[in-house]
Amino acid sequence: MMLTATPPLPQAVPLLPLHLSYSLYILSPFSTKMASHIVGYPRMGPKRELKFALESFWDQKSSAEDLQKVAAGLRSSIWKQMADAGIKYIPSNTFSYYDQVLDATAMLGAVPPRYGWNGGEIGFDTYFSMARGNASVPAMEMTKWFDTNYHFIVPELGPDVKFSYASHKAVDEYKEAKALGVNTVPVLVGPVSYLLLSKPAKGVEKTFSLLSLLPKILPIYKEVISELKAAGASWIQFDEPTLVLDLEAHQLQAFSAAYADLESTLSGLNVLIETYFADLTSDAYKTLIELKGVTAYGFDLVRGTKTIDLVKSNFPKGKFLFAGVVDGRNIWANDLASSLSTLQALEAIVGKENLVVSTSCSLLHTAVDLVNETKLDDEIKSWLAFAAQKVVEVNALAKALAGQKDEAFFASSAAAQASRKSSPRVTNEAVQKAAAALKGSDHRRATNVSARLDAQQKKLNLPILPTTTIGSFPQTVELRRVRREFKANKISEDDYVKAIKEEIKKVVDLQEELDIDVLVHGEPERNDMVEYFGEQLSGFAFTVNGWVQSYGSRCVKPPIIYGDVSRPKPMTVFWSSTAQSMTKRPMKGMLTGPVTILNWSFVRNDQPRFETCYQIALAIKDEVEDLEKAGINVIQIDEAALREGLPLRKSEHAFYLKWAVHSFRITNVGVQDTTQIHTHMCYSNFNDIIHSIIDMDADVITIENSRSDEKLLSVFREGVKYGAGIGPGVYDIHSPRIPSTEEIADRINKMLAVLETNILWVNPDCGLKTRKYAEVKPALNNMVAAAKLLRLQLAGAK
Repeated sequence: MMLTATPPLPQAVPLLPLHLSYSLYILSPFSTKMASHIVGYPRMGPKRELKFALESFWDQKSSAEDLQKVAAGLRSSIWKQMADAGIKYIPSNTFSYYDQVLDATAMLGAVPPRYGWNGGEIGFDTYFSMARGNASVPAMEMTKWFDTNYHFIVPELGPDVKFSYASHKAVDEYKEAKALGVNTVPVLVGPVSYLLLSKPAKGVEKTFSLLSLLPKILPIYKEVISELKAAGASWIQFDEPTLVLDLEAHQLQAFSAAYADLESTLSGLNVLIETYFADLTSDAYKTLIELKGVTAYGFDLVRGTKTIDLVKSNFPKGKFLFAGVVDGRNIWANDLASSLSTLQALEAIVGKENLVVSTSCSLLHTAVDLVNETKLDDEIKSWLAFAAQKVVEVNALAKALAGQKDEAFFASSAAAQASRKSSPRVTNEAVQKAAAALKGSDHRRATNVSARLDAQQKKLNLPILPTTTIGSFPQTVELRRVRREFKANKISEDDYVKAIKEEIKKVVDLQEELDIDVLVHGEPERNDMVEYFGEQLSGFAFTVNGWVQSYGSRCVKPPIIYGDVSRPKPMTVFWSSTAQSMTKRPMKGMLTGPVTILNWSFVRNDQPRFETCYQIALAIKDEVEDLEKAGINVIQIDEAALREGLPLRKSEHAFYLKWAVHSFRITNVGVQDTTQIHTHMCYSNFNDIIHSIIDMDADVITIENSRSDEKLLSVFREGVKYGAGIGPGVYDIHSPRIPSTEEIADRINKMLAVLETNILWVNPDCGLKTRKYAEVKPALNNMVAAAKLLRLQLAGAK
C-alpha cells in the first residue's frame, strides 16, 4: 500500500475566506504571481481533520482508503489556497502522515530489521510501526526538531543498511498537484541533514560515521530527482536546516561533496537549498553559496538576522535569495513596513529579479487559520496572523516589492502594530517591577539536596525504588465530554465538580490497588498542561482552533502571551487538596514550570523572552507556596521543554541556561526542606546540559529514557555524579505496547549499574493522557511488580 492517494483526484476540503482585510489578497486565476514562496504548511487541517482520520484508522474504525481520501483533500485545499493567494513557489511533499524525516527514511528504504519489512513500496503497516511501535516491537526514537516543539522520528543507520527507493511519495504528490493545475516545488529533506539528524542503530559503534553513508543514499536521491524532472518539475527544494548548527569542517565538506555528486542529475532544474531557525556561520554560508548546481538559497531572517550581513558582504551574482521575513514560528502579524524595508535593502544587493519573499521556516509551527477564531476579541485578533494569513502577508510584500503596494493593507498593518504597542492590556507596572527585582539573587534553597532528601524521607517514609507516575491519566471520551459541556455552560459547576471528583477518586483508587507509592490525581480537569495554567494567568489569550502539530496525531493549542503575566488566584490547590483527602499516601501537586509555559506558548516578541519567563516564575512561586500551605508535601514542577529552548548555537547556550535554570529555582526557593520538589523532562538529548539540570536543584527529576536506548544513562557511566533523586523512564508511553515485568526489571538493573539505589525512582517516561486504560493498567502493574522484584533481590543481596 502506497502512502499517497492516487487518482481519482479528491475534492478539496472547503476553505472559509481569509480573515478581514487579508481576503483582499485572494487573486483571480489570471493574476500575475509575484516572487513569493512558502517553505511548508501545516498538515493537520483547520479543524484537525488529519488527526481524527489517523486515530480512526489506528483504532480500526476506518480504512486506509478513508485515511488517504482525507489526506488528499487536505493537500488539495492547501495547494489551491496558496495558488489563489498568489504564491508563485508552492511546496509539495511537505504533507506527512506522521513526520517528514520518517518520510525520508521510507523513501530511502532505511527500515530497521525489527519491523520485518521485506522490500517493495512501504505501506502504512511498516510506516506506522516505525512511528508508534506495535504489539511486538518498540517504536523508533523520537526527539525534538531543533529548538521547536515538533518531534521527529530519528533514523537508525549503520554500515549494513541496504538502502532502496521504497516510497514514491514525493513524486506522487507532485503529480497529484500538477493534475489539479498547480505546479509545485517538491521538497525533500536534504541528504546531509538527513544523515546528521540520524543515529547509529543498536549494535553499531557510537563512533560510526553516519556521513560515510552519503555515497549509499545519493543514488536514491538521484532516482527521485530524475522522476521529478520527468514529471515536469522545474524547481526542487532541499531542506538542509543543519547548516545553521555549529558544524565541523568535515561536516561542511559533506555538503560540498553531496551536491557536487548530484550536480549532473540536477541539471535543468532550479535548486533551492532552504535553511531555517538561526543564522549561518560564515563558514557555513561560504560552503552554501559555493555548492555545485544550486540556484537559490533560503534564509530565516527572523531568527537569523545576522545572515543579512553575510549576504551584504558576498552574494553570488545571478543566484536567487529566498528571504524569510514572515515569521513561521509565531502568530504575530507581520510589521509589513519593517519587512519591506529589509527586502528593499536586500533587493539593492541581489537585484529585483533575484529576490523572492518567503516565510522564515515551514508554517508547520504556527496555527492554521485565524478565520476559525470566533471567540478572540477584535483588538487581540488584529495583532495576529496564522498560517493562512501569513501566506497573504508573503504575497502582499512581494507585490509591494514589485511596485504594486496596497496602501490600505499596509496602513491596516501599521495601525495594528501601533495598537499593540500602546494597549494598556499589555503592561502591568507592578509585575515588571517585581520581575526586575529578581536579578539581584540566584534564588537557591538554603539547605543542600542530600540534607533535604533525609528530611523528606523521614516525613514520607518511602521504600527504596519508590514508584510514581508523571502526572496525567487517560483522558476518556466521557471525561472530555464533561469538560466540553461545562465550558459550553451545558452542565452546572456543581455537576462538573462532582464528575471531576469521581474521576480523581477512580484514579486514586487504581493507584492504591496497583500499590504505587507516590500518587497523582490524574489531571482530569486539565485540557493541556500549558493551556490549563494560561487560562488562569493574566496576560494570556486563547484560541479555539489554534492547534499545532507536536508529533504524529498529537496536537497542542499554545496560549498566546500578549502582556505581563501574574496569578490572580490559586489555580490547582482545590483539586490537589481534594485528591490528598482521598488517600494517606503522598499526593503530588502538579504544576507546569515557567520555562515550559514560555516555550510551549506563542510568546510576545516585544520584550526579551527571559523577562516574560521571570514573570511566569513569580506566578508559579505563589502557587507552590499555596500548595505547601494546603498540606501538599510533594510538588512536581514540570520543565518538559527546558532543553528544547536551548539556542542552536553553543555560544548562546550559557545565557539561556542561566536564566532558564534561575526561573525554575525562583518557583520553589521559599518551601521548607521537608517539601519534596520534583521536575520532569520530556524527549531530548540531555547529556550536554546535565550540569544545568543538576543546577536546577530539584529534589527528584523524572526524565525520558526508554525510547532513546538508555542514552541518558551514558552520562552517568561517564562519571557525572548526581546526588538528587532521579527516575529515568522505564517504559515508553508514546507506544501502545505493554512492556513485561522482566523487561522493566532489566531496565531498572541497567540504571542501578550507574545510579545509587537510594536515589533511583521507578516511573514511566511521560504522562499517560494519550493512552487507554487497557494499556495503562497492565503496564503500571508490571512496573510496580518489577520494582518489588528488584527490592527483594536487593534485600537478599544484603
